Amino acid sequence: MARILTLTLNPALDLTVRLDTLQLGAVNRSLGQVSHAAGKGLNIAQVLADLGHKVTVSGFLGTANPQAFELLFDRRGLVDAFVRVPGETRCNIKLAEQGGRVTDLNGPGLRVAAEQQAELLEELEQIAAGHDALVVAGSLPQGVSPEWFAALLRRLQAFGLPLALDTSGAALRAGLAAAPWLIKPNEEELAEVCGISPSAPAELHGAAQRLRGRGIEHVLLSRGAAGVSWIGPDIALQAKPPRVEVVSTVGAGDSLLAATLHGLLCGWPAERTLRLATAVAAQAVTQLGFGIHDREQLTRLEAGVTIASLD
Repeated sequence: MARILTLTLNPALDLTVRLDTLQLGAVNRSLGQVSHAAGKGLNIAQVLADLGHKVTVSGFLGTANPQAFELLFDRRGLVDAFVRVPGETRCNIKLAEQGGRVTDLNGPGLRVAAEQQAELLEELEQIAAGHDALVVAGSLPQGVSPEWFAALLRRLQAFGLPLALDTSGAALRAGLAAAPWLIKPNEEELAEVCGISPSAPAELHGAAQRLRGRGIEHVLLSRGAAGVSWIGPDIALQAKPPRVEVVSTVGAGDSLLAATLHGLLCGWPAERTLRLATAVAAQAVTQLGFGIHDREQLTRLEAGVTIASLD
């Protein structure tokens, strides 16, 4: 299996609170809650580890509350290459209703000084070349500019390794200029950076094709319950997952990217890769937390995925 480095510049402690229905401006009684060390790159890392890959995790981590993250690294066998930053890693609150709707209250993240940014670049120079693929995922913390982020991606590109990017807004806009190997926006994220309507599939398809013309090899477009579209070299596919009972949508897109990367690095055909990735994403919404925990359920979900060519 592959050696993969994931970068999470703005990790978080995710507190997911389960509710029947959120009543704004009223006292709500929760059905339960769970806390996870999280962040998009870390969520992706856990799925990759479950698929058998050796994963190194890096980014910025607060010195005041690293315990949950370090326990996760140890439990999952992840190699810790995080740069420590003074302060607390942020807490994100996820309000997950029974019907599947999730309301996110995301903190701004640590303030990362120039010396810690330089330390991360130096760390990556030492370790990146020992891997087979790179993943950069999530938002930017305070103090990290889109310009610095674009420079980071260019430095990573110089290693000649496949680089997957999953971010949004100004970070995605900056990242597109570096032409990563793979991007995984959702409909809203792609529409925002391309200035088009998220409700127009033909426009989204056209935008993905234009991005490929700019040197991005794979555009993986997550579409929630509608499934996923994948446009790549001789690839124009769409997949729809089977219907499942939604517990939380948190981590579904991360699971999709991880399983797609798995198939690509293993040299699988596109349809086999997309079937697994769609099933892994569908399984993710049936659970709280990240990773592949029920292989029998995953097999059933794979069988229920439908794949067709994009028109």
